[in-house]
Amino acid sequence: MKYISTRGNAQELTAAEAIIKGLADDGGLFVPDTMPKVDMTFIDGLQSLSYQERAVKVLSQFLTDYSKEEIEGCVSRAYGNNKFDDKAIAPVKLLKDVSVLELWHGPTSAFKDMALQLLPQLLSTALKKTGEKNEVLILVATSGDTGKAALEGFKDVEQTKIMVFYPDNGVSRIQRLQMVTQLGDNVAVTAVKGNFDDAQSGVKTIFSDKEFNKRLNNIEVSLSSANSINWGRLVPQIVYYFSAYADLVKAGRIKSGAKVSFIVPTGNFGDILAGFYAKEMGLPVDKLVCASNTNNVLTDFLNTGVYDRNRDFFKTISPSMDILISSNLERLLYHITGDSAKVAGWMQELAQTGKYDVGAEVLAKIKEIFLADWSDDAATKAMIAQEYRYENYVVDPHTAVAWNAFGKKAGLDNVVIVSTASPYKFNESVLTALGKDIAGKDEFELLDQLAELNNVGIPEGLGKLKNSAIRHQSVVNKSEMLDAVLKFAIK
Repeated sequence: MKYISTRGNAQELTAAEAIIKGLADDGGLFVPDTMPKVDMTFIDGLQSLSYQERAVKVLSQFLTDYSKEEIEGCVSRAYGNNKFDDKAIAPVKLLKDVSVLELWHGPTSAFKDMALQLLPQLLSTALKKTGEKNEVLILVATSGDTGKAALEGFKDVEQTKIMVFYPDNGVSRIQRLQMVTQLGDNVAVTAVKGNFDDAQSGVKTIFSDKEFNKRLNNIEVSLSSANSINWGRLVPQIVYYFSAYADLVKAGRIKSGAKVSFIVPTGNFGDILAGFYAKEMGLPVDKLVCASNTNNVLTDFLNTGVYDRNRDFFKTISPSMDILISSNLERLLYHITGDSAKVAGWMQELAQTGKYDVGAEVLAKIKEIFLADWSDDAATKAMIAQEYRYENYVVDPHTAVAWNAFGKKAGLDNVVIVSTASPYKFNESVLTALGKDIAGKDEFELLDQLAELNNVGIPEGLGKLKNSAIRHQSVVNKSEMLDAVLKFAIK
């Protein structure tokens, strides 16, 4: 299997080469040139396997240039050594009228661990396979969770450095503390004055600056990405859709072959896109429901076919979805149309005018698979309170956004809500939603207060933050990001 650009240049890379490179030379995203297909025999065979064994089987469909032993080694290092606080890695919680896929049992208490524990292993293996001599500098723009998960995954990984940019005042207090206390000799964390889109567009500009990249190459440094524009970040996420289905059948919640709908809180479209890949491979998926917060550019697009980022940006209590430019949507458009020229044209329109319109025909194809809805902060808080009363189950604001969409989409059977973060990462918002007095309390007192209400204890990584020293205090303007990268690269 080869990997090609969504925008149509002549590059054809192996999976290892695509993972090292991150972004195609024409600015497009790498996608597989063929879609692997599996049958129900393959899917039913997953039931008796561990998450790690399931991962090897699914990943092998896409990483065809990796040996089985290489994939097994990567998976073992990513999901072993008690890094996750649940042996199931991505357990499915069976509640009264819905199932919840919990993706926050990793070291940073967010779903990004599912991919960012594995990506460094895939990249490290790829560097050895291809004989790459340059040091790889990972650039990351984060809206909250990706940054810490990437830092933790790449910390002290041989032949790599990682630099994370996050929006100043645009992440939760816990998310910020997780990043600025990060240990590791190869890590850097910098706040950007602005919002997530400022940080993300800044990183994309650096990737596409050919002269700057030549300059880095002269000092034997190559750029790559840990954001979900990197195929090595996206492909691990496909696994948990298959794993969830296998668990539902194994538990007797559904019969083999029955269709399942997944409701996914999403901002950059990578998480839900992984569900699309699973469906295209043959997993019995009915609908994929995209749940947005007040920054509802994706909801509007999936309902109208018009993508328009020319709108007000809102800071919400679900900050990981505070995004107006959803990079992975480009991959979906390529797979729906098969037309890289159209995709390149739309992306050019987006860059120049801030909007594009895919037209009625393309929209109709998208709507066969995707539904969409959104919730404001008030509705999100109300849902947190409702589910605690109804199920005694504490959810974070992102998961609550998905739960709201579930409540609005009548007629869907066998629904799985994809839960993307531990409520402890957003304790202030969760406690407020539950009607608790938080006045004058710091984030660690809030952790303890939430623990009194929650059946799940405080994650170890969050509890340790109280005594962790602040190591990263840099703040830059968007225009200063390139200089910051250069300074770190030659350090």
